[in-house]
Amino acid sequence: MGKGRTIYVDVNAPKDGNGGKESPFKRINEAAQVAQPGDEVIVAPGVYREYVNPKNAGEPDARIVYRSSEPLGAVITGGEEVKNWVKYKGNTWTVRVDNGVFGNYNPYIMRVEGDWYFAPIVRHTGAVFLDKLMMYETASLDECLKGKPDEYAWNAEESKYKWYTEQEGNETVIYANFQGKDPNKEHVEISVRRNCFMPDKIGVGYITVSGFEINKAATTWAPPAAYQDGMIGPHWSKGWIIEDCEIWGSRCCGISLGKYLDPENDMYFFRKHVKSPTQMERDAVCRGQYHGWLKERVGSHIVRRCEVHHCEQTGIVGRMGGVFSTIEDCHIHHICNSSQLGGAETAGIKLHAGIDVTIRRNHIHNCIIGVWLDWEAQGARISQNLMHDNMRPDGVESGPGAMFNSDIFIEVGHGPTLIDNNLLMSKQSITIPSEGIAAVHNLVLGGFGLINSGVDSVINGQREPRYTPYHIRHRTEVAGFMTILHGDDRIYNNIFIQTYPNTEDKVPSDNDFPLAGTACFDIFPTYEEWFKPFDMENNPDMRALGEAHFGHLPVWVSGNAYFSGANICKHETDKFEDKKHKVKAEIVEKNGKYSLKTNVYQYMTDFYDGIITSDILGKAFEPEQRFENPDGSAITFDSDYNGEHRGLRTIPGPFADEESSKKTLW
Repeated sequence: MGKGRTIYVDVNAPKDGNGGKESPFKRINEAAQVAQPGDEVIVAPGVYREYVNPKNAGEPDARIVYRSSEPLGAVITGGEEVKNWVKYKGNTWTVRVDNGVFGNYNPYIMRVEGDWYFAPIVRHTGAVFLDKLMMYETASLDECLKGKPDEYAWNAEESKYKWYTEQEGNETVIYANFQGKDPNKEHVEISVRRNCFMPDKIGVGYITVSGFEINKAATTWAPPAAYQDGMIGPHWSKGWIIEDCEIWGSRCCGISLGKYLDPENDMYFFRKHVKSPTQMERDAVCRGQYHGWLKERVGSHIVRRCEVHHCEQTGIVGRMGGVFSTIEDCHIHHICNSSQLGGAETAGIKLHAGIDVTIRRNHIHNCIIGVWLDWEAQGARISQNLMHDNMRPDGVESGPGAMFNSDIFIEVGHGPTLIDNNLLMSKQSITIPSEGIAAVHNLVLGGFGLINSGVDSVINGQREPRYTPYHIRHRTEVAGFMTILHGDDRIYNNIFIQTYPNTEDKVPSDNDFPLAGTACFDIFPTYEEWFKPFDMENNPDMRALGEAHFGHLPVWVSGNAYFSGANICKHETDKFEDKKHKVKAEIVEKNGKYSLKTNVYQYMTDFYDGIITSDILGKAFEPEQRFENPDGSAITFDSDYNGEHRGLRTIPGPFADEESSKKTLW
């Protein structure tokens, strides 16, 4: 198909036009109602206070492109400015907003709530912004007036800026403590619209959104068995590209790659209570197949070179709709830092069913969890990422309903899930109540834990296993369900440096486990130990295998380097251990650039590994799928964090050599 039209939009045009260069539309949504496959919508700089609801899909060879004419010059916002504040008492001001402004969605009535939401305090989907600061909602006017710091906030000073809301007649009344500032002289906005750029129907695929700033939407809580809201997202379609955007200030989620609305399974547990939320997630997977959850129809999105920050549930969320997607070269930071919201769906990136998803070359920091892949991370790969400070600051306790912290959390999946060539520098680096994980060539400073916890429940004195699906290889169709047996992990060629003290005597099954190393894998058998009961020549009684079929799976641990007291798996023989020196590794930031400062290469001498390949890693047990590329081709791990080539003398860790480790990381 040939090139389509160019449609122009300029909010600062003297009057509304017809989309021509000399007579542009004033609103992006006007262009979104007429754009056809192959068209490009060019948006001039300015603030666009609107909801963009694309009407038409593009096609694989004729995308519809929405582009800011200047990088980040066009701003799509869910916020509206508020200037008519009246002094109320002390540092607190008040304003009244006619509810007609909100249409059929008033974010100051709508609560943040739903499945897997644990915070006990009422919060609304709306928010008040002082410049770029999302102020802190209070449950009472008295709390707002006092303006005291929140003990659970990651930034105590910011948390002094409070707001409170109530309804009077047909008006929303907002009180806000601006800590001595005059809001009529400052830039103050409130969230009004639920979304910024998201089709309200499914199947609007092959759209590119490039170069926009997107902010301040009053999004709703996005659990897995529900419609998943975001400021921007494809809404159950295929082939979107979101690139070079700055996305910030969502009450809940920034980008949603997730689930469609299914009224029969929409926050079922929250509304009806009688079925467990885990069961409803299983239902969501099976019902998804009925609703067109196929590789040919859903997923294969690209999110690249975006900065996603200061959202209070997730930076990027997705349930099933993000399959076969790539998230690359993004800067994701300061997610869920206010501790205003709490629940099991909070992270920089939180994906359910991340089948064949690639997460690479991102910088993820200051998030409650960096990357959380929950259920069905089959074929997912987390590679070449820089992750640090994904943990509460010292002295800050976990808020009501808040999750623990980790760089990477893989939950109740069967693999194969690959973690390779990353710098994982938070207090807990890898958390895997899961199986079928391969960790290859990472630098790990924090804990490797939560190996056998958080999966099953004990009810009425008996174990209630948590069965989750696995899939036809590189497809969405369900191949089977199985509980998590644990193990089936491969830990090769990593560097472990014990960095954080274990001041609370935590063990690998605890939250926020801080001990680096592989001793947590001692509970698993070697392959030979595991396979022995299945030798049918010596043990031909099928009934005797019942216990073995539900035992731990084997692990493979080899080629790792351990420093500063990092613990070592009892199964590992081919390893490097330095007991003499205090080895450190830390991130140094200068002028916005990040680099690694370490002395590890002074002491890791004359120890070399072999190159790891898909053949060495083998197949994850339950899906019987290799650790391989999404197209089924083999992986050879001969490229490092920077893409540098590993030669014959391969060393542990994410860098091919010391020189590569000195390059700018981000």
